[in-house]
Formats: sequence, C-alpha cells, structure tokens
Amino acid sequence: MAVLRRDVLDAPLVELAAALDEICGAAEQADAVAREILGAIMPTLSDPGIGERVESLREVAATAALLPLGRLLRRPRRGQDARERNTSDERLLATSATGRVLTLGERRALARRPSRAALDSLLRDPHPLVVRNLLGNPRLTEDDVIRMAARRPAYIEAICEIARHPRWSQRPRVRMTVVQNPGSPAEIAVPLVRLLIRPELMQVAAASDVPRQVRAAAAELLERRPPLRVRSRVSLPQ
Repeated sequence: MAVLRRDVLDAPLVELAAALDEICGAAEQADAVAREILGAIMPTLSDPGIGERVESLREVAATAALLPLGRLLRRPRRGQDARERNTSDERLLATSATGRVLTLGERRALARRPSRAALDSLLRDPHPLVVRNLLGNPRLTEDDVIRMAARRPAYIEAICEIARHPRWSQRPRVRMTVVQNPGSPAEIAVPLVRLLIRPELMQVAAASDVPRQVRAAAAELLERRPPLRVRSRVSLPQ
C-alpha cells in the first residue's frame, strides 16, 4: 500500500491515469488481482489531503475518455449523508469512575491501551482522533470495527477513518458494512462498491435502506460483470 501510495503521488499524471483506468476496467470484469490492487489504492484515493491530485486524475479521465477510471472517480451528489455529526456528544463519550466525561486527550490515550474494558468504553466515540487510535490498537478485532462501521446514525468522520485505514479497509466484511450503512458518505461508499463481489453487489442493489446512489452503482457494476459460466452436464456412461 505504501508503494502504491507513492506511485499515486509521484507518477506522471497521464501514465498514472492510464494505469488506473486499466486496473479499474479489469476490476469491473471481476479480475481478482485488479480488485486487490484497487483495494490497496482506495485508501489513498479517498485521502482528503490529496484532493487536488484526485481532481487532476478526474480531469484526465474526462479528457482522454478513460471511462472505467471516470466511473471510479465520479463525483456523487452530496445530500444529507455529507453532514457531519456532532463529535462532542457527551452521551457517547467515556467517563471516569466518578462519572466525569473524559477529555479528548484522555480518550485518545485510553484508546491506545491494550485493555478490553478501555476498548469497549470507546467503541461509540465519534471523534476521528479517538477512532484513529482505536483502529491502531492491536487488541481491536474485526467484529469491533464492524460494530463501529455499522452504527446508526452513522458518524461520518468515524466511517471515513475506517475506510482509509491500511489494515481494516482491506477486510471484505468491513467494506461491506461501510457500503451498507445508510449514513456512509457517498464519496466513500460508491467507490467501495467497485470492490464487491457479485453476491454482495446483488445484496446492495436490492437493499431498500441503502442510498439510491450506492444501489445504482451496484446495479451498474452488475451489468458490466461478465456472465456466470454455466457448467455443462456430462452424462456418465451407463
């Protein structure tokens, strides 16, 4: 992932766009290697710190008619899911033994501790800095991350931290949970649809509680996937 991030940041723009377009096209055809590469690149492409680079890729894709890359970087319409929730809601924050709400610094330090009790007290914390420390805690499990990603109402910054994390963003169950959460930002959920396999795409496309933009992306990708191979029946000799 570090090598791919360096390539995204440093490679000549036109060459990078052509390579990404080829990878995206192969991933749309369910190529396993292309899907793995795309999954490893996705946290970099969703990093707001390189927004100008991604915008330049979007312009090259439009100018050169790189359709698969254009579909990956398509700007979703911004709606209610783009509104950030209050990250200081005291009802969600860990407290001390005396009932005092812990400060942000105390909660960040607590998130680093290898204590199951500490983790459980912070899984509902919506602050991105606390979430970031939690995701790096070696005691955190995939089920913990899924609980965080599935929370409704969703906390936008927490969802974004999970989707950009180099370890947890590669877990298929985590990605599927992010995509299926109705509160996940479209700019995060729609590109992740490109990494789903056919049964997951069918599930997302049919889910009434998933935003229409995400369902439409899943349905579009299903149409582009190659048809399933039907095994021929061979009659055994009597």
